[in-house]
Amino acid sequence: MKDHSQHNKKSQYKKNSLTLVGAVSMGTGVMIGAGILALTGQIAELAGSLFPLAFLAAAVVTAFSAYSYVKLSNAYPSAGGIAMFLQKAYGSGVMTAAGALLMYFSMVINQSLVAKTFGTYSIQLFDIDPSSWIVLALAVGLLVFAFLLNISGNRAIGFFSLVMAFIKIGGIVLFAVGGLWVSGFSFESSAATSMEDTSVSGFIAAMALAILAYKGFTTITNSGSEIIDPHRNVGRAIIISISICVVIYFLVALAVAGNLSLTEIIAAKDFALAEAARPMLGDYGLWFTVALAIVATASGVIASIFAVSRMLAMLTDMKLVPHRHFGMPGTIQNHTLVYTIVIAIFLTLFFDLTRIASLGAIFYLLMDIAVHWGVYRHLRKEINANAAILITAIVFDVVVLTVFLMVKASTDMLVIYAALIGVLIVFVGERFFLRQSINSEERVSHDHGN
Repeated sequence: MKDHSQHNKKSQYKKNSLTLVGAVSMGTGVMIGAGILALTGQIAELAGSLFPLAFLAAAVVTAFSAYSYVKLSNAYPSAGGIAMFLQKAYGSGVMTAAGALLMYFSMVINQSLVAKTFGTYSIQLFDIDPSSWIVLALAVGLLVFAFLLNISGNRAIGFFSLVMAFIKIGGIVLFAVGGLWVSGFSFESSAATSMEDTSVSGFIAAMALAILAYKGFTTITNSGSEIIDPHRNVGRAIIISISICVVIYFLVALAVAGNLSLTEIIAAKDFALAEAARPMLGDYGLWFTVALAIVATASGVIASIFAVSRMLAMLTDMKLVPHRHFGMPGTIQNHTLVYTIVIAIFLTLFFDLTRIASLGAIFYLLMDIAVHWGVYRHLRKEINANAAILITAIVFDVVVLTVFLMVKASTDMLVIYAALIGVLIVFVGERFFLRQSINSEERVSHDHGN
């Protein structure tokens, strides 16, 4: 493998550059930006009128899932996060590299989804068609802004994420309370008469997308070496972030369900919260919600790029993925930021993001199963993990993924084909790259021996 040290490409992680509050704001920033804003309509489309309960059911699955990450983070805090966890379980091989790349791509997919949601909500204040090029221009502009802010350093990210987290959490809670007050908290009565529009398979499939809305907590693990007192605070940040989002998601889902019919939610699935705000305060409610959505999606993209680029940098340091500097100056972290933004912009411009969200859920659940299985088989005694909780987490993931694939197979087979091709490319590509790397190292050792 080519030595790039002369290009100053060694990744750098600034110890103690993120506080517990900063880590929580980063985690909630990713989750809230992707979850309640971008996925509410899609979840309602699958789960029917009981979609608020899909967020709660997904939170239960996420809680079992988070157990492994908290245990691993307390034992092995690092900037590589999931990549390092997989390496501890499976070694420096194909399983580690492929699993980490699946997580990486699911996060980049998430960035594209949220960036486009930013554009879709922004135009609600104007008479602009949702298919207009302006939506794409706004989405790409947000991604470029996120790149520039990330280049400026961790402390800028931490401060920005902290400010945005407080603004959007307060605003979204206000939206939820106002929506429930205007609707008279009518979800209970409407749900009692709407069971016929909810199927078991649809509800479980909706949970897959709702889990995608929570998976942002994993970004916290990618900054383990930068968080103050990481052996304690990474796990705390994960638990606090998930807890905050459970409450917010459920309250907002209730507010949306109380102000819009299921048909109206699905029709406005790309901007459901903005549509739900109209019965509350009319145009003022719309302006408030759009401003809130802009803050939430912007901070979500910024926090996500911050974390996922560091995971890719760690994979590069671990020599598990190929890396080329293409003449760019700076560190590996700067280069992985560029790669991440370029991929996200490409997905934003050329892909149907409803399908992309489905791919993100599939990739994430596959990676999640690999993490739990690795802990169960190889690390549970070392990190003192409970076997029953690990098995339960695996069963939940397998059931949700299987049902989701069955639903997609009956409605959109292209998603299944795309997921299969994507997984094959990742595994086959990593197997080829790692074999070439081993052969290259053997040739170097042989030459030195002679």
